[in-house]
Amino acid sequence: MHSPERRGAHNGAHVPGRMANWDLVRIFLEVARIGSFRAAAEQLNMSANFLSKRISLLEGAYKTTLMTRHVDGIRLTPEGRQVLESAKLMEEASFGLDRALSQTTPALSGEVRLAVTEGLGTFWLAPRLVEFQRVYPGLLVDLKCEMRSADVLRLEADVAVQLENPDQPDLKRIKIGRLHIMPFVSPSYVDIYGMPKNADDIRQNHRIVLQDADQTRGKEIYDKYAGREQVGFVAMRNNVSTAHLWSIAKGAGIGWLPTYVPALGDPLIPLDIGVKFELDIWLAYHPDAKKIPRVKQLIEWTIQSFDGHKYPWFSDEFVHPKDLQKAYKDAEPLVNLFAGFKKVSRPKIVRNFPNRTNGTNR
Repeated sequence: MHSPERRGAHNGAHVPGRMANWDLVRIFLEVARIGSFRAAAEQLNMSANFLSKRISLLEGAYKTTLMTRHVDGIRLTPEGRQVLESAKLMEEASFGLDRALSQTTPALSGEVRLAVTEGLGTFWLAPRLVEFQRVYPGLLVDLKCEMRSADVLRLEADVAVQLENPDQPDLKRIKIGRLHIMPFVSPSYVDIYGMPKNADDIRQNHRIVLQDADQTRGKEIYDKYAGREQVGFVAMRNNVSTAHLWSIAKGAGIGWLPTYVPALGDPLIPLDIGVKFELDIWLAYHPDAKKIPRVKQLIEWTIQSFDGHKYPWFSDEFVHPKDLQKAYKDAEPLVNLFAGFKKVSRPKIVRNFPNRTNGTNR
């Protein structure tokens, strides 16, 4: 009869204490996929030196070199390529484990992670999520508002709302709406520079504000329509939607915004100059994610939040900002959807000051 040590060796079992640490494997996966310690460090918000040390720990545990460093990035060794395939399986298994654990807890409790572009997340979904969370108080909603697309296959989020059609074939993806983008200007800008007349007038006599960020296509649209250098024409370049909106509202220049933005409360003026475009809104999630009840509920709620029949500014057909209230069929006034952002006018307080001219009330 073989000893336990002999049985373990015969069955190919791991040496005790050498089972791969998932945190180390996850870092290995990120570096291997991106191909650079520096780029992976930016992605994970860690230092490149820290990542390098973690890879060295993994290599030391197995006494095997998995990747080599080069000026232009890293190269996987043959052993590293084998480990990469096993690491992918390990990643999938971690998702299955999360699903299995979820089924042992109440259906709508736990954490759900929603990734969305910064503008849609801040101005549209965050106010709606308050009501969602009140309906499901057992859920912790982790809302990540970023301009880069989250990688749901790598479990960066359970559900992602983005303005780019996901290109991973293993993802479940649904087009849930459309953003219509057109130029706006503030009254304070018009007071100084006058009302823009057309695209040529803008190019020759005005200033614009440009949003240059992942998914917005700002640079692409600029190159197509501007016809001139940015310096002397672009007053400000922003990488997030909130700064972009504020700079336009405060009169920095003409800027392109979604058609629903005037409902936020600022008196922005839409410009009908024939330079508008559309961005489709996509929902992406792992095919297995919908098997988790709390994630399924988030997916269904997100789809409803961009229903073009209820919210016409997300429909495929263009609705002019001045017609939004008429197109919005709900009994609730349109401004109530954005009540948290709309400026509240306060009545003037009239104070009766003492008459100081007669010297009696000094």
